[in-house]
Amino acid sequence: MMKAYIKHISYYLPENKFTNQDIENLFPEWNNDKIISKIGVKSRRIAGKDQKVSDMAIEAIQNLCSEFQINKSEIDYLIICTQSPDYFLPATACIVQNKAGLPTSCGAIDINQGCSGYIYGLTLAKGLIISKVAKNVVLVTSEMYSKHIHPLDKGNRSIFGDAATATLISDNGEYEIGEFSLGGDGSGCENLMIKNGGMQNDKTGDTSFPSDDYLFMNGPEIFKFTAKVVPDLIFGTLAKNNESLDSVDQFLFHQANTYMLKYLKKLIKIPDNKFIIDMEDYGNTVSSTIPISLKNLITNNNHKDKILIAGFGVGYSWGAVCLYKS
Repeated sequence: MMKAYIKHISYYLPENKFTNQDIENLFPEWNNDKIISKIGVKSRRIAGKDQKVSDMAIEAIQNLCSEFQINKSEIDYLIICTQSPDYFLPATACIVQNKAGLPTSCGAIDINQGCSGYIYGLTLAKGLIISKVAKNVVLVTSEMYSKHIHPLDKGNRSIFGDAATATLISDNGEYEIGEFSLGGDGSGCENLMIKNGGMQNDKTGDTSFPSDDYLFMNGPEIFKFTAKVVPDLIFGTLAKNNESLDSVDQFLFHQANTYMLKYLKKLIKIPDNKFIIDMEDYGNTVSSTIPISLKNLITNNNHKDKILIAGFGVGYSWGAVCLYKS
C-alpha cells in the first residue's frame, strides 16, 4: 500500500522583531511579566509594511530547496495555507508558483484554515501522494495576522506573530503520516473573526478600537471550545492509530498560548517530558506553529519515533494525526 511521508521542513521568519519591551513602551500597563504569565511569549516576528504573504511563502520555499538540495522541477503540487492572501483572486499559490520558479506542470491551490491548517494541508498532501496524483507536494503555511490586528489591540498584538513554513511530502521521507481525526463546528465562527472585508460586509474604514474591520477574538469562548474538543480529539487520534498516551513519544499541539497549552496538558494527563511548548520567540503564528516546532524538534536531534500533532481554533476547526519515524 502506498504511504505518504513528511520528508523535509524549513521555515522563514521576517526580520522585524516585536518584543515585550516594545509592547510595554506602547502600553505601560501591559508589562513583560503579565505577557509572559498569560501568553508565554517574549518576542514575535512581524512582516514589513510592503511584505506580502506570497513573499514569505517564496522565502520558505527557497529555504527548503537550498537547505535540502531539492530540485524545483520535481515539485508537482503546491498547497498554500493562509488567512492573509495577497488578493481575493487569483489564488496566492498561483502567484507563488510563478515567482518561486516552480514548473507550470505544478498544481497550485490555496486553503484558508488557520490554526488547524497544517493538519488539513497534510490530509490533502497525503491524499495526493497515495492516489498518485503527485509525487512531491510542498505544503506552505504563510500567515500575516499582524496586518489584521488593530494597532491599539494590545492583547492580540502580544499573541500573534508572522511566519511561513514549507514542508515536502513525498512517498518516502523522515516521518510516515498516520491516520487523521478531523472536525469542524461553524456555530462558533464569530468568536474568532474579521467581520468586514469579504462579500458579506464591506470594510467601513473605521479606525476606532474595537472595529469590525480588524481581528476579533473572544478569548474565553475559544478557551471553552478548546477544553471541550481537544481531549476527545487526542484520544480519538490515539485510538485510530492504535496508540496510547504511553506509547506516543511526543505531543505537539498548535502553539496558541502557554496558559492554554499547560491547561490541556494537565487535562489530558500528558507528562511534561512528552509535551512541547515552543513559542516564546515566535508567538502564535497560526498555521505555522506546528511545522516550526516540528522542524525545531528534528533539527535539535530530538528524534522521536512517534509524534502526535494537533491543531485547533478558528472556524471552529480541529484535526490531529500521528507521525512515525521511518
